[in-house]
Amino acid sequence: MNTILKGVIPPMVTPLTAEGDLDVSGLERLIEHLIDGGVHGIFLLGTTGEAPSLSFELKKELINRACEIIDKRVQVLVGITDTVFKSSVILSEHAQIAGADAVVVAPPFYFPISENEMHDYLVSLVAELTLPFVLYNMPSCTKMHLSINFVEQAKQLGAIGVKDSSGDLDYLLSLIQTFRNDSNFSIIAGTESFLSNTVSNGGHGSVAGGANFQPKLYVDLYNAALNNDLALVEQLNKKVQFIQDSIYRVGMYNSRFVKGIKCALSVLNICDDYMALPLRRFDEKRRKLIDGYIRQLQEDSIN
Repeated sequence: MNTILKGVIPPMVTPLTAEGDLDVSGLERLIEHLIDGGVHGIFLLGTTGEAPSLSFELKKELINRACEIIDKRVQVLVGITDTVFKSSVILSEHAQIAGADAVVVAPPFYFPISENEMHDYLVSLVAELTLPFVLYNMPSCTKMHLSINFVEQAKQLGAIGVKDSSGDLDYLLSLIQTFRNDSNFSIIAGTESFLSNTVSNGGHGSVAGGANFQPKLYVDLYNAALNNDLALVEQLNKKVQFIQDSIYRVGMYNSRFVKGIKCALSVLNICDDYMALPLRRFDEKRRKLIDGYIRQLQEDSIN
């Protein structure tokens, strides 16, 4: 990658058909929607992309199709985390051939490993990678909250940045402070409500799930924070908070965040909201709630 990782990088959902195949037309509409919204990159096969629930063949098809449609207009990051070491290596090689810019690496899920074991794993993986890598701190899904010391070790192994989805603002700010003097190492917030705080304190951007359906909102917030336009930051943060308090609160289960994003995209006629098992899309009652919240956002944008 020729430039540092920065800006708004949506963790793109994976559009699916009712049969569980890749929805190629929905994928194309979604990518054009994101790029038209001004995003700086696209992250494939993250949590919001339901990566752990997708077959290996579907992952490869998604990477191929997405890279072809994006056509180098923005940076492409690909999540390669898997319980099988060789599968991560193969996916990295596939991403490189398809034209991606970097891969994203989180601790392999299921087994509760130590940081020493994770370090050994990363040493072995880096030796096999064909693209630059971004470290991904996602303790709610991996059973491991990566220490700042570990992030420093990862940087020494070649990491070009870290995406922090711990939800711990103090930890995120400590990361920014620790790497403040390194212009080649990016600190990216995975918690989208931390976007303006991240940028204002010297971080580099956010992998914001809500940017799937409201890319311009998050891009505008990023730019406002970058320009220290505090009045605009406050105004836009209210909209981000509205999304947090409405769309992300529909439903009873922790999966409602991903379901809400996909449902919002379906309401906007960008792609369907079919999901890979074990997740299921919202029922009609909850879809109507999401529809109402999207209408409020649109009316607010007009006013």
